[in-house]
Amino acid sequence: MPIPDRLNPTFATSLPPAPIPSDPMEDARRRLIVALDVPDAARAIDLVNQLEPCCHWFKVGLELFVAGGPAVLEPMVARGHSVFLDLKFHDIPNTVAGAVRSAAALGVRMINVHASGGPAMLAAALGALEGVPDPPQLLAVTVLTSMDQAQVNAAGVERSPGEQVELLARMCLGAGIRGFVCSPEEVSSLRAIAGPAGILVTPGIRPAGSAKGDQSRIATPADALRSGASYLVVGRPITQAADPREAAEEILKEMAEALGE
Repeated sequence: MPIPDRLNPTFATSLPPAPIPSDPMEDARRRLIVALDVPDAARAIDLVNQLEPCCHWFKVGLELFVAGGPAVLEPMVARGHSVFLDLKFHDIPNTVAGAVRSAAALGVRMINVHASGGPAMLAAALGALEGVPDPPQLLAVTVLTSMDQAQVNAAGVERSPGEQVELLARMCLGAGIRGFVCSPEEVSSLRAIAGPAGILVTPGIRPAGSAKGDQSRIATPADALRSGASYLVVGRPITQAADPREAAEEILKEMAEALGE
């Protein structure tokens, strides 16, 4: 049975591979991003060694990048893995543009900025990738998945998290950015706004029965895909499992089942 359009978005040409796999399990593998939120390079490489038979993508965030620097990316890039560099740039336009250019030179396949930086910053970030051969996908972070209504209100925003996500997403689209990091609760609305060409990268993924942790707006892997997510970011349910590869395989099975419906 063919994959429904809402589970089969058009991926940006800069993201490999271009063809959509006919095998749901292979499709699941190219959509799962494992978050290497660990404190040192040795632990990160140990996880990559365990998971690379079943995972194409790895995310490097602030904790690991600050500990290991750009060198922590080199083994993953050299092995042909796709890396999402999750540093959430948020500064004046000129500084963010420079950071985006520097990040692109590291060989990563995704980078992100905070949408709340405003239209000028977003335009500068996108402009910094002009002329870059095979540039990484630029994503905008809307509202962090750890923020519920109380957290959003405490930050001075009177709208609901969902309303704030939509406002920021429309601003990003106006600046030419069609890739977003969003919680599972906003995937459906952002898919409608961004259309089939939009790239929706969704953290806050928790398999049934796993701990919620510090995430507030969460969903299971299958539900996130059914809502229209392009990629799923999964960290602790895999990296803190007794057997990380087994945990990843279980998540991939759930993803493949949803993709094969």
